[in-house]
Amino acid sequence: MLKPKDQILARMYVVLTLLSIIPALIVVQIISIHLNKGEDLRLQGEQQARSYKAIPALRGSILDANGRTLAANSARYVVSVDPTMPGFKADASEFYNRLEKLTGRPASYFKNRVNSPTSPKYVTLLNSVTESQGETIDAWGYDAVILEPRFSRTYNYSKMLAHVLGHVSADNSGIAGLELQYEKHLQGVPGKLAIKKDRNGQHQAVAGGPIVRPVQGENLVLTIDVVHQSILEEELARGAAEAGATWATAIAMDPRTGAILAMANVPTYDPNRPAAYATHARRNHAITDRIEPGSTFKLVSAAVALEQRVVSLSDSIETGNGFAVVSGVGISDTHANGTITFEQAIALSSNIAFAKVSTEIDHGKLYQYARNFGFGQPTWIDLPGEVGGRLKKPSEWSKTTPSRLSIGYEVEVTPLQVLAAYAALANDGLLVQPYLVAARTDVQGQRIWTARQDSVRRAFKAKTARKLLPAFEKVINEGTATEANIAGVRIAGKTGTANKVVNGKYDRSRSRASFVGYFPADNPEVAMIVVMDEPALSPYGGVVAAPVFRRVAERWLNTMPQLYHLASDLQDTDTDTIPKRDLPRVEGQPVSLAAAHLEAAGFQPSRIRGDQKDWLVTNVSTTNKGIIPVARMDYEPPKDAEKVMPNMEGLSVRQATNWLMANGIEVTVHGHGSVAAQTPPAGDTVDGRATLRGTR
Repeated sequence: MLKPKDQILARMYVVLTLLSIIPALIVVQIISIHLNKGEDLRLQGEQQARSYKAIPALRGSILDANGRTLAANSARYVVSVDPTMPGFKADASEFYNRLEKLTGRPASYFKNRVNSPTSPKYVTLLNSVTESQGETIDAWGYDAVILEPRFSRTYNYSKMLAHVLGHVSADNSGIAGLELQYEKHLQGVPGKLAIKKDRNGQHQAVAGGPIVRPVQGENLVLTIDVVHQSILEEELARGAAEAGATWATAIAMDPRTGAILAMANVPTYDPNRPAAYATHARRNHAITDRIEPGSTFKLVSAAVALEQRVVSLSDSIETGNGFAVVSGVGISDTHANGTITFEQAIALSSNIAFAKVSTEIDHGKLYQYARNFGFGQPTWIDLPGEVGGRLKKPSEWSKTTPSRLSIGYEVEVTPLQVLAAYAALANDGLLVQPYLVAARTDVQGQRIWTARQDSVRRAFKAKTARKLLPAFEKVINEGTATEANIAGVRIAGKTGTANKVVNGKYDRSRSRASFVGYFPADNPEVAMIVVMDEPALSPYGGVVAAPVFRRVAERWLNTMPQLYHLASDLQDTDTDTIPKRDLPRVEGQPVSLAAAHLEAAGFQPSRIRGDQKDWLVTNVSTTNKGIIPVARMDYEPPKDAEKVMPNMEGLSVRQATNWLMANGIEVTVHGHGSVAAQTPPAGDTVDGRATLRGTR
């Protein structure tokens, strides 16, 4: 038996032997792993260090009806290199010199960046080069060069068609208008670029690594021509300025197909810089605002009254001295019309006549016809944000609802719904669906989808539409819309005025005015609506909206070959040419007011710095080249600290008053409309008070 001392030593020898074996076992295991699993583990390690970065697809373009590019991408490239790639050192000097010639930056700049890298295998040389420069660099064929695409959206016509096109976010995703509605078609399918993580945790592209090419987005071809759009925008801006409206909208469409020919809003915004504009400027009033239509709704009442044989166009109706109580509510006309026929009631827009007729119409029929015309439901135009309006069911009606509904109250509609209803009148009673995109094409321009013209339903009988046509023509020829009359052109339509609800009550001092019509009445090509909100000039659509309709129609006639024979003074006009505009006198006006005046006259004013908006214009020069001519303003600060009275003549009274009050000047106003005279005169010192006299 071992002594205790020997036992201890024996145990120590065993432990030491075991400890000496462990390193050998570890080495054996390492060798075994290397031989048996090394390749698999190496691949796993590379996969963990390597991943893929999305290559953005080129967003599709948006084109007008004649192929002009409205919205497109500006391609830019980030240029980087991997200095560790074989052969780069030998080619570096030549590469730097080529970059110097291409970009204008010295070769030493690129050399220094490579010699002082933040990552040994990924050095960014240029953050942004043009598409052509990127293609040139790629053609040089250097394996170490890494080109990464970047795209930004550009709207070539600035504010034109802003509410239709919409705009995109910082990551080039659509967030408004057609950009949002057709996002899945425009965006394309991103590709993939192999990247790896270096020892510093930085991701870098793998030179020569695998690339999955992106699938480029589809292009949209619109139903709108920019020439027609520019005319509508110019005349709407002019009309809104003259009327002193808080906002205005106008839409034109082909009544037979539903194709939208133009759509405009005032105020508007630049989709290249959407954040620079207030939210209300980006609002598309044509489809997002629910308004009471007023007398334009009388089309529905007239159609149901004729088809249900409640009245005929020749029947006489007593309207008295212009005021009557119908169903317990007072109804008034603008004039005393006495005894008139129902046809005259349409032309003269007699509220009393329509209210009396409404008492004989079955409630269910009146509701059903309003639904048939498309009210109380969206038109399903291909734009986001459309509201359906509000049409109460007969079970929700009060005693006064039929008479109020018959003249366009107690119902909420959008301007587009009203236009679609009158397009049905022009289309022999057939309601069509409005649409903006005529086709989608691939990157080579080949059509991959074409819009199908879609009739929604028959709103009323074709023979009823033909019976009503003369009455709605009389609205223009001898009724409330004589300002829409064009010599030699048959036009049918209707004016509308509706008081606005303020604090739960109708306010007679605040209204919306509208005119909707179509031409030529015997073979309709264009249906158009113009709506003005709170016009200071006049509450009547025949005064503020009808002239805009007329001016647009007159100018469109010369750009539509099928209507040349209707124009009273045809000119040999190229379809890409806009008639020369008269430059308004804005010298002496503050820059901000002058810019608004120029826009209303159809010019694109030069940009204004925020701190110079109150400077005074000294000179304006312009060119009529292009779709919208640019007006360049020269201006200077007031010569002294005293306030100088600017030239307000020609501006709306509302606009001039707002500017003067914002600058601490007390204003006395006589009349309304546009400023015809002012005290003190332009250029004189203002002592804190000013007087404006309107044209009306």
